[in-house]
Amino acid sequence: MRADRLVAALLLMQARGRMTAADLAEELEVSVATARRDLEALSSAGIPVYPQAGRGGGWSLLGGARTDLTGLTAPEARALFLLLGPAASAAPEARSALRKLLRALPGTFRADAEAAAEAVVVDPARWGERDRERPEPVETLQTAVVRRRKVDLVYDGRTRERTRRLVDPWGLVDKDDVWYLLAGTEDGQRTFRVDRIAEATVTDLPAERPADFELPEAWRRVVDEVEQRRSLASATVLAQAGHLRILRDQFGRHCAVEDTLADGRVRVRLAAPTPLDIARHLAGWGALVEVEAPSPVRAELARLGAELTGRYAT
Repeated sequence: MRADRLVAALLLMQARGRMTAADLAEELEVSVATARRDLEALSSAGIPVYPQAGRGGGWSLLGGARTDLTGLTAPEARALFLLLGPAASAAPEARSALRKLLRALPGTFRADAEAAAEAVVVDPARWGERDRERPEPVETLQTAVVRRRKVDLVYDGRTRERTRRLVDPWGLVDKDDVWYLLAGTEDGQRTFRVDRIAEATVTDLPAERPADFELPEAWRRVVDEVEQRRSLASATVLAQAGHLRILRDQFGRHCAVEDTLADGRVRVRLAAPTPLDIARHLAGWGALVEVEAPSPVRAELARLGAELTGRYAT
């Protein structure tokens, strides 16, 4: 007997007022006997759910109780289903859960919520790319995070040196289809790329997690640290204002406008891990951009240009 099914039964009853065991069985996609056992279990647990015999009978909440167990307003329901709709396309279990929740909403909410659930499709693959598949350990790690169990990891580090570690899994992050595990280790919090995890085994050992740990805040700190390392070198560049959008696509948050010139060009500050990284991004622009400073970036561009001239000049 699943707790989520019992909650769904309550939601349906508060939305419909009265239901027979057969009605509930059809909505929850279970047998009539299972639906009847669920209703009896709710009643035995002290929930004010009672059967009414005879024609037009069925099960209902005591006194026609209509407490909104979801607590959702109409705008909240639309926002929730706009968020859940794309996610539900990923797995049959998610689609089934979405259907059950949709049926449990009050009738006045249901039409807008259903339209919201079908309003958006998320295609994570860029043009020319195949759909990226989730790394195999993700499901195992999700189970460990939810159950609060330590995980035995076999991990390939940046140098591809393979190590074995016992970690406390705190949370998973999907960043642009690259998955990361935030975990506690003997050396404190660490971040692991899931696609570098060769093996992941959930143990029976309870995992420890700081009482004040919040995954969004912890991930924000990780991102800030990584972005700082990605902006150790910078350059000042002149480009046409119309090219600014493309530069921002290339450099992301490390592209900042400093000034607008009288001739319509903009002065932009770009950043990357090294001068060579900046030069590699800009080499394809040719004379469309001008690097004012610093000299290491200009020198790398000159070197790249000389290499290309030496290879392709006739």
